[in-house]
Amino acid sequence: MKGEEYAMNATQQVESKRNAGYRAAGMVEDGMAVGLGTGSTVFFAMERLGERIVRDGLHIVGIPTSYQAAIRARQYGIPLSSLDEHPELDIAIDGADQVDPALNLIKGRGAAHLREKCVCDAARKVLIVVDPTKMVDTLDAPVPVEVLPFASAGVFRRLALLGAGPVLREGVKKDGPVVTDNGNLIFDCDFGAIKKPGDLETKIATIPGALECGLFTAYGEKITIIVGEETGCRVVSLH
Repeated sequence: MKGEEYAMNATQQVESKRNAGYRAAGMVEDGMAVGLGTGSTVFFAMERLGERIVRDGLHIVGIPTSYQAAIRARQYGIPLSSLDEHPELDIAIDGADQVDPALNLIKGRGAAHLREKCVCDAARKVLIVVDPTKMVDTLDAPVPVEVLPFASAGVFRRLALLGAGPVLREGVKKDGPVVTDNGNLIFDCDFGAIKKPGDLETKIATIPGALECGLFTAYGEKITIIVGEETGCRVVSLH
């Protein structure tokens, strides 16, 4: 089912996100190092993890993918560490902007996709928590590209040659561009329907100064999608 065809009101969407986040949190085991993504659905997972820490004595350590994730994790009482201390993670919980049937993802609406990809790569298992609107037949959302400011003009030109129609992401409640937690800029790139997301990810990766894009195509075998619905969840994986 295409995400845009799945109609949900705001209350239904919140409930579906909560169900997905809580289900993912229930799959975390004592002693795990847990990657913590950025976004509203992941925050529900953090909420439940905080409850388990208090109620059940769960011992975990979280590796946040952004300042926002770190702030929220601390609010829920989740101890934090870094990839330097935990270069291999037991599990990661993250969201996605879109998911296709091959479990290719578009991520980065929160401008944290560079760190999210680092955490995804480090994790043995990745839980992607979404509501049903994020499940699509073909990826077609804008692809964010994190760009070194020094090289922004050249990256813009190269992305335009790929047909991206790149747009510099502007701040909200801040004049000027969005600056990532890494001190870089974001170009949002509209490629239309992406028939071969792996090929496109490779092409973007060859552009000097394009540090990382929001296409995640190399991790399908370790990704499990948890699709929250009003009364529960369904789980999608390739294995």
